Amino acid sequence: MKELGFYDGRIVEKNEPVICIEDRGYQFGDGVYDAWMVMNGKHFLRKEHLDRFERSCKALDIIPCYSREEMEKFSDMLLTESGIKRGMIYFQWSRGWQSPRGHVIAPNVRPLLTGSIMPVDPKPAEYFTDGCKAMFYPDKRQHFCNVKTLNLLGSVMAANAAAKAGCYEVIFVREDGGKKFVTESAHSNCYAVKEGVIYTAPLGNLILPGITRAAVMNIAQNLGIKVVEEFCTPEFFMNADEVFVSAASGVVPVGVLDDQPIGHGVGPIFKKLNDEYQRMIENN
Repeated sequence: MKELGFYDGRIVEKNEPVICIEDRGYQFGDGVYDAWMVMNGKHFLRKEHLDRFERSCKALDIIPCYSREEMEKFSDMLLTESGIKRGMIYFQWSRGWQSPRGHVIAPNVRPLLTGSIMPVDPKPAEYFTDGCKAMFYPDKRQHFCNVKTLNLLGSVMAANAAAKAGCYEVIFVREDGGKKFVTESAHSNCYAVKEGVIYTAPLGNLILPGITRAAVMNIAQNLGIKVVEEFCTPEFFMNADEVFVSAASGVVPVGVLDDQPIGHGVGPIFKKLNDEYQRMIENN
């Protein structure tokens, strides 16, 4: 089992230097990415992630130079050659290499595909008995969060603030017209549960259309659990019966938010959803 890299159609050693200094992804963050989990030695929700990858390219007018079938072949190569049974596959398209450097995109720029595969450890067991710790953080990111671009500085700063505070995640709070509302998290979508109803931010340009978010909402529908897509205040989250977050790496309950306990800890709605989510993984 080993971590591997990928560059423009070939497997490389993960520490092999391959990026051109004038790659627009490196200089401008001009590109998009996506990533999915490998569970039990198989791709998990790969189709859905590649669908979103294509939508992100379209949003930035990046025309991939590899087909969908080639993308699947490349990810199969990474999976087979790495021998990894539980991990994450990451791919990104950068706009490509352009010299001389310039903000205006040259007409002959060819997009470049890079990627990697690495093992991912399971979440700590106590997350699922006591919940993780989270904190509110101001959402100062751009207004096209629905596109999975390489411009992640806002999320990087938030994630580091969370780590310094001993938190697993942040709950982003935006302010508009003097009103504050929750959007999502640094690398997750987030949810609050009140009286058996799940509340989460609506799709739009302020949140990422998470693949796991879609899976969670589909599970909730199948279980007969009502989901309301609307922006909620930080106070609503603080007074919720349950709070949880979801990302490609899984669904995680929040036990403490801004140093205050949430509800009665890991709640019944999360447990029902996570039980079904784990069955999805087992049946993949």
